[in-house]
Amino acid sequence: LELIVLRQLSGFVGSTAITASVVIGIFLAFMSWGYWRGAELPLSRDSVRAAVSHDFATVALMVVLASSYVLLDMYFGFMSAAGLKSNVLKTFVYSLIFLSSAPYLFGKITALLSRYLHRYNRNCTGKIMAVDTIGSVLGSILTTLVIMPFIGVNHTIIVVVVAAAAASMLLAKKAAWYWLGLIIVFAVMLNRSSLLREVYDIVENNAVSTISILDTDDGQARAMVINGGNSSKISSDRKYWFGYVRYVQENFIETLPGDRKKDVLILDIDRSLLKISEEKFLKHKLTPNKRFVVEDANQFLKDSTQKYDLIVLDTYSGMGIIPMDLITKEYFTRVKNNLKKGGIVVMNILTSPNFSNAFAINLDNTIRSVFTHSLSRQVIGNFNAWGRQRANVVYVYYDVADEGGIYT
Repeated sequence: LELIVLRQLSGFVGSTAITASVVIGIFLAFMSWGYWRGAELPLSRDSVRAAVSHDFATVALMVVLASSYVLLDMYFGFMSAAGLKSNVLKTFVYSLIFLSSAPYLFGKITALLSRYLHRYNRNCTGKIMAVDTIGSVLGSILTTLVIMPFIGVNHTIIVVVVAAAAASMLLAKKAAWYWLGLIIVFAVMLNRSSLLREVYDIVENNAVSTISILDTDDGQARAMVINGGNSSKISSDRKYWFGYVRYVQENFIETLPGDRKKDVLILDIDRSLLKISEEKFLKHKLTPNKRFVVEDANQFLKDSTQKYDLIVLDTYSGMGIIPMDLITKEYFTRVKNNLKKGGIVVMNILTSPNFSNAFAINLDNTIRSVFTHSLSRQVIGNFNAWGRQRANVVYVYYDVADEGGIYT
């Protein structure tokens, strides 16, 4: 549940360490309370079975309420309409309302079972803790590496709900089949792919990205939205292109000299993009001169022996969704090391054009610590030099000799 929630929240409040810490903090706090409460309840066999069965049924319901994309969209839409702007505060309120019950009940169940079994075997406590930890490990690995990538986040929610409902049925002497059935139906109806496609144009909902493809500009353009952010847009009319894309295309791609073959590297994220782009976005196969590589960008640059005439970095879809390992000095050094002599690096970043926050200042310092000369910074479009806003800022590095001259 925790991993599903962190994944779903990325499209609404980003995937920053701060929002993740709020979710994890609420989880642990209420789980601790559950442990405490589980230490106080009576231990008769019937009361334990009844309590745990009821708790699992409640967990099943809360999984639906806490992680379904439709309900998350309604919640954050309501909070925005109410004038609440802080993502941290939105996440805290959401976690307090929707993410408190399930971990509380998990803690309570664990404590109850531990005490119950301890009555008959005083050596069972360590075994219960071991099994509990193994369950957490398997849950983490299976959720992110197996279930989400293969069946999607929305169907993973249904799997978790069914598992909790099954636990409730197995433990109860007289299971509430009717209510458990309703909860499962509720989960299926809210998380079916057809609903997400009809309401949000979602075509992919994997462990990394929620991807929507929709027609925009009165049908003149097609847009790809990844985790709530406008990631890409295509049109036969260039006036509908994103400004930074037009800037890169017209100044760096179309002007490539034709004297020899040029090697161009464009770094993006998400392995599912090739299939989705060819089938639903571009609606044609990539041309033979293009190669799509599925690999961690940092590792790819570290292991690559090939050098490029032009490197385009477009991995920063928003200030709330930033791969933190792709804004470090080490990463930019690897980018520079993969550049041919006389080559160019183009970096598109959504940031503050007038350095109105610490992120913009620190990132600028980081980039300039690696690309120490011949570096330009271009703001795409108009902006208020005295306000606080975000814009596409394109950094361009030219690999030219620095003679170190200063005019006086």
